[in-house]
Amino acid sequence: MFSVRIEPHGREISVRADQNVLDAALAAGINLPHSCKSGHCSSCRATLRRGEFHYPRGQPAGLTSAEAAAGRLLLCQAQPRSDLVVEVRAIARVPDVEIKTLPCRIERMTALAPDVLQVLLRLPAVEALEFRPGQYLDVLLEDERRRSFSIASPPHDSRPLELHVRRAPGGQFTARLFDELKPGSLLRIEGPVGQFAYQSAAMPLLLVAGGTGFAPIKSILRHLLEAGDAVDRERPVHLFWGGRNAIDLYEDELVRRWAVAHPRFQYTGVLSEASALSASHHRLGWVHEAVLREYGELPRCEAWVAGPPALIEAARAGFMAAGLPEDRLRFDSFDYAPA
Repeated sequence: MFSVRIEPHGREISVRADQNVLDAALAAGINLPHSCKSGHCSSCRATLRRGEFHYPRGQPAGLTSAEAAAGRLLLCQAQPRSDLVVEVRAIARVPDVEIKTLPCRIERMTALAPDVLQVLLRLPAVEALEFRPGQYLDVLLEDERRRSFSIASPPHDSRPLELHVRRAPGGQFTARLFDELKPGSLLRIEGPVGQFAYQSAAMPLLLVAGGTGFAPIKSILRHLLEAGDAVDRERPVHLFWGGRNAIDLYEDELVRRWAVAHPRFQYTGVLSEASALSASHHRLGWVHEAVLREYGELPRCEAWVAGPPALIEAARAGFMAAGLPEDRLRFDSFDYAPA
């Protein structure tokens, strides 16, 4: 067992040799910055001040060689080989919300695409779930397992709660959801969770989604367009939503209507595998590259990116190279949970 001191919190925790620092910190009640827990998104990036550690599966994809040489590490993968002192980055504080465990029933399920379901959850009439736009909840399963899903509905219109669920390859819960569960089925949820929680700011906002990464972005967008404060109502917003083919942008028509109704909101759909003939209303290529082609330099923006790990890695590298300050780049990495 090793001692790990976390600065600037000044907290010390005990970490087993076979345990990563992030898991130990969360178990000790220290909610450090994190998202994917798989080494892709770099949200748990920290600076090593003293000690030795190792990565059991090799250097994670979310850390460049230059960052590693400068003493950076990813806490979700790093296991101690000695006592450590690490310094975590500062993040904007999420306003206090009560994390609850609640029963709920499936109210309705609608196919948004062949592999994506819109799932509406009905909470008990006497209970409310307070959350920030962009946060997620956990569906609690047997044997203490859980599956995380972003909340697509905004706080001001959260009855029922909206989730977007993609059928995961080999995923036991999503297979049950697609093939067995029906309206009226009972689930238990816990939330809200996550630091991908929208905060008002005056600068232009870039929202970048890949696939069902649109779910937390939808929550943020509806908040901005329907219920934001005075700063939000004036804020320029541009959504870039990427998929392989047009069917992957499963609420494309809805978003286009929002863009017509709100002049300060722009929308660009981007397809990576479509042909020019089938993509008359969309751009072709990778969604993060479409952002860079549109804006070039990004020092005066704030960017919120949600989607698969490959998008997170590419957007982080490309946007920071284009001048976007690290503290204006927020991530929500959609990685499949192990079966």
